[in-house]
Amino acid sequence: MPFGNTAIVILGASGDLAQRKLIPALNLIHGRLDGEGSFVVIGSGRTAFTDTAFRRRFDISPEFSKRLFYHRGIPGLKDFIAEKGSFDRVVFFMALPPKVYGSTAGELAAVGFGSEATLIIEKPFGSDLESAMKLDRELSGHFNESQIFRIDHYLAKEAVQNILVFRFANALFYPVWNSRYIESIQINAFETEGIGERAGYFDQAGIVRDMVQNHLMQLLCLITMEAPVSLDAEEIRAQKISVLKAVEIHDCARWQYEGYREEKGVAPGSTTETYAMLKLSINNFRWAGMPVYIRTGKALDRRGTEIGARFKRLPKLLFNRDGTIPPNRAIFKIQPAEGIIIDLATKIPGAGIDIATTNMAFCYRDSFAQEIPEAYQRLLLDAIKGDRTLFVSAEETEMSWRKLEPFLDAGEVRTYRRGKPPAPEWEVDWIDFDMYKDICG
Repeated sequence: MPFGNTAIVILGASGDLAQRKLIPALNLIHGRLDGEGSFVVIGSGRTAFTDTAFRRRFDISPEFSKRLFYHRGIPGLKDFIAEKGSFDRVVFFMALPPKVYGSTAGELAAVGFGSEATLIIEKPFGSDLESAMKLDRELSGHFNESQIFRIDHYLAKEAVQNILVFRFANALFYPVWNSRYIESIQINAFETEGIGERAGYFDQAGIVRDMVQNHLMQLLCLITMEAPVSLDAEEIRAQKISVLKAVEIHDCARWQYEGYREEKGVAPGSTTETYAMLKLSINNFRWAGMPVYIRTGKALDRRGTEIGARFKRLPKLLFNRDGTIPPNRAIFKIQPAEGIIIDLATKIPGAGIDIATTNMAFCYRDSFAQEIPEAYQRLLLDAIKGDRTLFVSAEETEMSWRKLEPFLDAGEVRTYRRGKPPAPEWEVDWIDFDMYKDICG
């Protein structure tokens, strides 16, 4: 689809997100935009900059620099854009505090932006169901849902997009991708760092709001959803929403790392969780009776986001009479070392029948020469051309909050040592993801 003539406006352009992610991403993709139509990029914020001073803040190409301008504030912005050319669409990226998303949408509408506008917003989309619904009402009071793009940058990761290809482009796996053959699905998202400079946000949110409600629930949808009838964005969303409707959360255990309350900006006596473990199920015909486990936390002994499908054990027959052959596993390494690993039982060479566990591995770094693009490159391109596939709808957001609502801030918050994850809460055959840390690494 051609992009047409597009003005891209970054609201909050003097901030960190524009500096680290947005302008560098646009600098890398501006050649694609040039070939599809006329475009400009306009930074907007409270700080006073000339165009030249604004451009000097970034390490960008001379060609892209010519397309980059600055306007202070929203009043007068519509006329400023008109002076740069005639544009079919104006794409607004709100690099702003989430609490002002609604009021900013109102300001844009008040100065005359309407059907030509696209609004891109970052998580968090509310802090609970009530606030999410309030935000959606505020946004939809000025712009319709088709104009609102909610970013979950996990969805733009190549390894995440490959989940659907693995599942629906390979006849080998589709027949066994259900609770008849899979014993459990386990999702991890671990970080070695603490909260760093994010206390102002994180101490009000916690890891369940920060990671589970958005990123990890989206991963769960992709790994368990039914095949859409097409790759149309609305068809994919419909299947994700079906999963969310069927989700039942049974338990959520929360912890906080030792020393968290001494971090700069954390409230004294804070009970905000930095580690959470959830047990849930998906009550539909494909997944009924199979548990799903989600674990996520900070200040741990390793960094990694991965999904594991643990298949059911073989009966005690033939090669497994003593029950020692471990079950097959499919591991999706989302980051930092992207790949997919399948565990298999194979015969050890020799006269006897001795069995060993080996694996087949697909590693991005070995299979493809090109560098994996940064998520914001893909997201910005898709938003500019109006492709909503990798963006989250209001219904998805509200449904996810609805499921998690009873567990937000509920129950005791225990402590764990920095660099040592809490002991598992339930008796589960946990996948040892450490076994795969050097594969694709």
